[in-house]
Amino acid sequence: MGLFLWFCMLLLAFRPDRDDRNAAAFRPACLPVLVRCADNHNAGAQLPQPTAGPADHFRRRLRLTSGRRLTTMCAPMAAKAANPMKPEWKTILAGHGAEFDHDSVASFGNPERELRMVTTGAVLADLSHTGLLAVHGADAQTFLQGQLTSDVREITATHGQLSGYCSPKGRILANFLIFERDDTYYLRLPRQQVESALKRLRMFVLMSKVTIEDASDRWVRFGFAGPQAAEQLRDRVGAIPLGADDVISVNGVTMVRLRGEQARFEIYGELEPMHKLWSALDVHAAPVGMVPWSLLDVRAGIPVIVAQTADAFVPQMINMQLFGGVSFKKGCYTGQEVVARMQYLGKLKRRMYRGRVHAPECPEAGETLFSDTSASGQGAGKIVNAAPSPDGGYELLAVVEIGSREAGTIHLGSPDGPALELSDPPYPFSEPALADKA
Repeated sequence: MGLFLWFCMLLLAFRPDRDDRNAAAFRPACLPVLVRCADNHNAGAQLPQPTAGPADHFRRRLRLTSGRRLTTMCAPMAAKAANPMKPEWKTILAGHGAEFDHDSVASFGNPERELRMVTTGAVLADLSHTGLLAVHGADAQTFLQGQLTSDVREITATHGQLSGYCSPKGRILANFLIFERDDTYYLRLPRQQVESALKRLRMFVLMSKVTIEDASDRWVRFGFAGPQAAEQLRDRVGAIPLGADDVISVNGVTMVRLRGEQARFEIYGELEPMHKLWSALDVHAAPVGMVPWSLLDVRAGIPVIVAQTADAFVPQMINMQLFGGVSFKKGCYTGQEVVARMQYLGKLKRRMYRGRVHAPECPEAGETLFSDTSASGQGAGKIVNAAPSPDGGYELLAVVEIGSREAGTIHLGSPDGPALELSDPPYPFSEPALADKA
């Protein structure tokens, strides 16, 4: 077996027509052996993560032009990007008063007001702190179907999906919003996760006719949300996506409707039409930094996996089966056996809740929770995401032991740390219909 594997690797090394970007194809005779070896080697392997540092989070105070300081903000941001924000777009945002941290918008000069506006009025948020993977080719759908937790066959030019990518142990390594445009699948994720997710997905292309690229610099992108956001956007572009995860492309601009308690959209396109649309919507909306936008994700109960929480949760722990992020009828994908066993044979002991905490600084993704009633030896739970609240303190998503939540108080950071006030997410804790389990 060892000699055969060595021979296969030589075929890869000397094959002149290989595509190095996509971990090129092996000869068919070698494929079964190499796949088994890769599975065995990667069993339990984590998605490679960039080194975290002070610049990876807003765990610092933002100094404003007036000299005032805003208490710690904690939404994850990309490290300094390999594909930076388009210079022309950065100039446009600077003209609107944007203040930058690397190539992400920290604020538009008044973070406190921006936090208030995001829950009471219409807001615009640059999304350059997110990244995009582009997946295209004749086998793109089949490839993604064998890698991701959702049923990729249901993605069309008019409907997207939330999805996840698991380790062989069934733990979420990254999660995405996926939509299709021009026969290409686009996977939106935190920019800090792009390089590691790209590297791992390319490992499994093998003989598939698939190209996977970092497309983070391909389009300008921003978010738009507010009580009348749907009507205001319709007035500017005509047709808009009506339901959660629906997609519409009009005049070179692609709009994805997000989940949440108020109308919310992600918008993608080339510089010129996006500049015009931003300027038109800016009449009705306040521009905000990425931290207020992340608060809307928290309130919608939609988790964002970052480096500190990769490989920490099975999909059901972060409620992905409750908003279409997991299919139980699609067949095999990486980690599927563990995920299915949890659904059919196991009992879910942890799930994700919304919460609030009054703490000296913002809870960090992956931070441990404690409870006097927990007997698991692994802590009562972990923080998934958190953001400052306009009402004081911090709002958060946390995976918590169901028993501990029902039995007692959950504390942040230590057994005597600040107490969390937990509540259910804005969707029911109902399991998928039996038809989806067939």
